[in-house]
Amino acid sequence: MELALFDFDHTITVCDTYSRFLRRVATPEQRAQAWWRIGPWLLGYRLKLVSATRIRRRVTAQVFSGRHAGEIAQMAADYARDHLPGMVRPEMLEQIQWHKAQGHTVAVVSASIDLYLQSWCRQLGLQLICNRLEVQDNRLTGRYAEGDCGPCKVAHIRQRFDLGAFRRIHAYGDSGEDRPMLALAHERWYRGRPAS
Repeated sequence: MELALFDFDHTITVCDTYSRFLRRVATPEQRAQAWWRIGPWLLGYRLKLVSATRIRRRVTAQVFSGRHAGEIAQMAADYARDHLPGMVRPEMLEQIQWHKAQGHTVAVVSASIDLYLQSWCRQLGLQLICNRLEVQDNRLTGRYAEGDCGPCKVAHIRQRFDLGAFRRIHAYGDSGEDRPMLALAHERWYRGRPAS
């Protein structure tokens, strides 16, 4: 039995799908306020002064706080159906299909959100570990239900899988947040190349 772990954004896809989804669902008022509320944080992120975790938490709160959960879920389903397929790297889709054909357990491990990743993973028969948005009274709170998965990928993987039960583990990633996940694997791929 073997396990294949795939990061999503910039690994399976050619871009950051979460930021594109945020721009798609943000209201005109949120977009107008974005420069003042998010702009300095984005600049700090680009200058490596603000972590990916902090910027994700900030923009997630900005876009989703108080939004109707059903409305955002429908937008996410539309996004997964109409936009995600065009962002997926064909070679990575082939790699996923190869692992599945070998009978391997395949999981996407991502800091993106379940609302659009669930349907994409379900279509391909993949397991999913990712961020879930917190809901109270059918409204999104703007927080993650169980904290940000990004810096805790390994903990979530260990919680989901008995790693000792797998003869071989494969991992694919592209960022510093993926390095601990790659360290779990016998075969590691970083930005499309074998990693030691």
